[in-house]
Amino acid sequence: MHAAVIQAAGTPPVYREHPAPEPRRGDELAVEVLAAGLHHLTRAKANGSHYSGDAAYPLVPGVDGVVRDQEGNVRYAVLDDTPLGTFADRTLIDPRRSVILPDGIDPVRIAAAMNPAMSSWVALRRRVDFHAGQRVLVLGATGNAGRMAVQIAKLFGAAHVIAAGRDAARLSALTALGADETITFDEVGRAADVDVVIDYVWGEPAAGAMIPMLVARADRTVPLTWIQIGSVAGPTAPIPAAALRSARLRIVGSGIGSVPARDILAELPELASAVTEGAIDVRARAVPLARIGEVWTEETGDRIVLVP
Repeated sequence: MHAAVIQAAGTPPVYREHPAPEPRRGDELAVEVLAAGLHHLTRAKANGSHYSGDAAYPLVPGVDGVVRDQEGNVRYAVLDDTPLGTFADRTLIDPRRSVILPDGIDPVRIAAAMNPAMSSWVALRRRVDFHAGQRVLVLGATGNAGRMAVQIAKLFGAAHVIAAGRDAARLSALTALGADETITFDEVGRAADVDVVIDYVWGEPAAGAMIPMLVARADRTVPLTWIQIGSVAGPTAPIPAAALRSARLRIVGSGIGSVPARDILAELPELASAVTEGAIDVRARAVPLARIGEVWTEETGDRIVLVP
């Protein structure tokens, strides 16, 4: 078979022949890969920079994907730390970390959507006590995951969703996806009275937004839950002490480790249904796996999905 293989840290994957996988345990299935998304998480795990694991080389990247098992079932599967990911013709999965998908699904659409959509979906369902009627601010709303967070917040009944980002053109497009208001980072004071912040940015921008938001709140004793999910602006944020003392602010993280794997897996069937039914807008671009070297570092508005 063929696979994308990374030989050492800091080097791009190379498409080449690779030994076909053979199950080594009773809980493993050898499956055919139909589509696998190229996510930020995939790159971070591949270069060893993600907190959830250390990369060991040689490595076939790919943290999830749509696969077909030997019985013909099409599944969405999430892989644990493994040197054999989904950027290959075939891989190994633990069926307990997968869900069987309905007939007629689009593998590229599912592979593009599940990882970025899962971040806000799981955060609102499993990490905080979110309920319909609350107000939500999405920091970093112009990225793939942020766009989906806007839609998912509305899907879960948010009364008002504010999308924040730097790119005015991309922000303007979010009103069609459910954003009630769009703002730039220097306008966050206008989002003062939200109940939940979904933060894909972190770093200096997140820290700089806290005080303007908190001092502008009509009632600082009303809870504000800040969910830290991504860190595109930096892994650390210099949070002012006053932010924690001057208002009823709660900061939580949502990701691998803070949410049990069983809870994440429990959410996947409903999320897959929402994607399949078109409740979440998905921008996907299928690219042959053989072109992995060309697109590995590409930053686009759509989600690159690799297909064998």
